[in-house]
Amino acid sequence: MKLAKSLLLGSAAGLIAFGGAQAADLPLKAKAVEYVKVCSLYGAGFYYIAGTDTCLKLGGYLRAEVVLNSSAHYDVASTGVPGARNRLTDYYNARSRELISIDTRTATEYGVVRTYFDGAFTWTTGTYSGSGNGGTAYTSSVGSAVSGGTLNVFNAFIQFAGFTFGKAISQFSSPWTGYPGNYIELPGGGGYEPVNQFTYTADFGQGITTSFSAQDQVANYTTNVWNVSGASAAGLATGTYGANDIGGTRAPDLVAMVRVDQAWGLFQASVAAHDNHAAYYGASELTGHPGDKWGWAGQLALSIKNIPTGAGDTINVQGVYTNGASRYNFHSYLPTSFAMYGGTSLGGAYQSLGIAGVSDSVFVTGVGQELTTTYGFNGAYTHNWDPHWNSSIYGAWAAVRYNSTAKGYICGAFVATLALSSGPAGCNPDFNYAVVGTVTRWTPVKNLTFSAELSYMMLDQKYASGSTVILPAQSAIAKPGAAYELKDQNTLALLLRAQRNW
Repeated sequence: MKLAKSLLLGSAAGLIAFGGAQAADLPLKAKAVEYVKVCSLYGAGFYYIAGTDTCLKLGGYLRAEVVLNSSAHYDVASTGVPGARNRLTDYYNARSRELISIDTRTATEYGVVRTYFDGAFTWTTGTYSGSGNGGTAYTSSVGSAVSGGTLNVFNAFIQFAGFTFGKAISQFSSPWTGYPGNYIELPGGGGYEPVNQFTYTADFGQGITTSFSAQDQVANYTTNVWNVSGASAAGLATGTYGANDIGGTRAPDLVAMVRVDQAWGLFQASVAAHDNHAAYYGASELTGHPGDKWGWAGQLALSIKNIPTGAGDTINVQGVYTNGASRYNFHSYLPTSFAMYGGTSLGGAYQSLGIAGVSDSVFVTGVGQELTTTYGFNGAYTHNWDPHWNSSIYGAWAAVRYNSTAKGYICGAFVATLALSSGPAGCNPDFNYAVVGTVTRWTPVKNLTFSAELSYMMLDQKYASGSTVILPAQSAIAKPGAAYELKDQNTLALLLRAQRNW
């Protein structure tokens, strides 16, 4: 009995000791679980970042597409190997892309602080460029024969108290940028490519805003500043009318915009000033240089929503005029020189060629810059057949015009170097560029869209009908040195796409 009592007391003491040890291992108070909370302040898809008052939205898309009869995904075959239209030319090109967007917003006493970023990982089929011996060499978008991957940063900006700092769509562009109802690139208005900028936007209510901006002009908003004294036969054969003679940066482009955005649609007017800063006439400072010359661009844009043909149907149109600021018409996704080959029935000519070039200004050694004028428009009508199908028809037309002095510079080089058969009287570097097309989209389920777009481009060059030029051999595109008829050209491109937004 005494033994049983000792065992019982010992077991109880052990249990008490074990329980004490377990209690010592447990936290005194369980921490509260921080659940992700929906942020309804800025629309669907926003959530509070745990432990903060900042709302976050993640988004993006995955896209797969193929373009037929072109090497460029959003442009037609109009220059280089694509424009050569021979056995070196690609008949298709494929691309896959994943885009990721990050949108944050925080309410403060000064208003909402917003940051926005979107970037894309893109894999594009490499192109085949001429090797110089009648064959091709495989190249990719990153210069590697085994890798076609690139990282693109589109937008990266901060907005605070009406100011925008960073890389964003130009305030000159309409909200639909160069895409009134299309995917293929169109001239006739400010383009999509975002640009570094410092902008102030004033909101007057009722959908009325105005913006004033200083934006980077490098690359996206400069075409060519041609020193025609440096023109060569090889360059002229590709629509390059001189040595590109752009100096270093001096001033940003200055942009002003007013917009009325309401239920019926949108109206916008934009203007931009662009400094053309040339380098030297020759290889050293001793050769001198032309003075700077400011150019400008103006644009009007109109959108009409929910027109009587159907719910959600829209018409978007815009028109632009530039003088010494050609990128506001022929934007950065379009080439600035064109060389398109075709057949000919002209005796003595090997083939035909449509040739053209876009510049901001031209000059020759010892004189000042002559600014280039362009104008154009684009537009589209989009009809929704039902919640799953819609179609757009679209068009664009743009013109490039050189003044008489600039024509004298270019034609002097063109006639002497390429032996234009019609002489100075048949030389005219002006040209028109037009595109018409249609796209149909099918959305079987929300945020998944399949589309097919057919685009027809026309290059209307202004050299005298029946004129010929003598071109040097162009090994990069396997074209022989021969006589070529100068003639208008056209081409088709078909873009097929599948895209899943999230």
